[in-house]
Amino acid sequence: MALTPAADLGPATGLSCRECGHTRELGPHYACEECFGPLEISYDFGNITRADIEAGPRNIWRYRGLLPVPGDIADTPNTEPGLTRLVRADQLAESLGLERLWVKDDSGNPTHSFKDRVVAVALAAARELGFKVLACPSTGNLANAVAAAAARAGIRSAVFVPADLEAQKIITTAVYGGTFVTVDGNYDDVNRLASEIAGEQEDWAFVNVNVRPYYAEGSKTLGYEIIEQLGWRLPDQIVVPVASGSQLTKIDKAFQEFVKLGLVEDKPYKVFGAQAAGCDPVAAAFKAGYDVFRPVKPKTIAKSLAIGNPADGTYVLDVVRRTGGAVEDVTDEQVVEGIQLLARTEGIFGETAGGVTVGCLKKLVESGQLDPSAETVIINSGDGLKTLDAVAPVAKPSANIKPSLDAFRAANLA
Repeated sequence: MALTPAADLGPATGLSCRECGHTRELGPHYACEECFGPLEISYDFGNITRADIEAGPRNIWRYRGLLPVPGDIADTPNTEPGLTRLVRADQLAESLGLERLWVKDDSGNPTHSFKDRVVAVALAAARELGFKVLACPSTGNLANAVAAAAARAGIRSAVFVPADLEAQKIITTAVYGGTFVTVDGNYDDVNRLASEIAGEQEDWAFVNVNVRPYYAEGSKTLGYEIIEQLGWRLPDQIVVPVASGSQLTKIDKAFQEFVKLGLVEDKPYKVFGAQAAGCDPVAAAFKAGYDVFRPVKPKTIAKSLAIGNPADGTYVLDVVRRTGGAVEDVTDEQVVEGIQLLARTEGIFGETAGGVTVGCLKKLVESGQLDPSAETVIINSGDGLKTLDAVAPVAKPSANIKPSLDAFRAANLA
């Protein structure tokens, strides 16, 4: 399937290989034909000012001049994700010994995770490329986002997930009415199947497979928003959960793009990655000093991060080492503790990925790898209502009493 001459992908000009630099035309391509490395979007951004961005809609389309999407994308039916809140987390900071801490809370997106961002960009590109079905393999949040975005756009969706996914994520995907398939296997099995199906179904756009270069660019909007919400400045440090690794690498790309465009003053910053110990191939490679990682079989309650062979894992290692950061991991018990800590200090109920990020933040501070005096941002990528089973054993009522004042007094609750 080729890009039609009339197609409009905004400032996007072509595709280039992240490994060998080979270039090719825009289209539904994701692997380099020379070395099989991953492809990225090339751009001609032109002149973009802060005023241009600030005058845009209050969603990710304020950055449409920096994304591979049509110029009129804001006028087409879409879920309008983005511009989620950046919360000053003073109480969480105090509990961890930090001076300035912010939580970028992406649970406020339409399907309550950052995946709405990447899907919106993938859908816009897929329609321009001529695809008729929006599809994905997923660990849950992406399934929600694809099903919702397709329903809003009036096209068919086809979603594939591991059969042991959290019940909340299964329900909140099935409700949108698209084709929804559970697969006996882990995410890597599902992803492999999706790649095979993509080879047969030419009009199916698998957002994280055959249109992945476009999809991945949606994560840049997290980085753009953080800079804008901080008053047009870079943070000193940022901690990002790592599943495929794309979110972390694209936030770094966003920071670099704003610097090159003169939209923000250049300064050093550190990027840290966060993984669950039951699926920590990138953290293990970082700690061992390796440039590549060894795939693992996931076993963790943080299922949204349970990708044992992360596509961007090697590039995560490149980013954290270049910036002076690190990759840390936490046990399932520490994940739950992180969820509780964020909820009790800031009133933000994050899913298990958020618990991983908070838990790793705590370990990074305690180990001295993260500077407690520097301005720090962490990402909460999804809503805790999606992963209730993780906290159900510890999130219980303080007491059960009869409907009387005497019973209240006897329970010593005052």
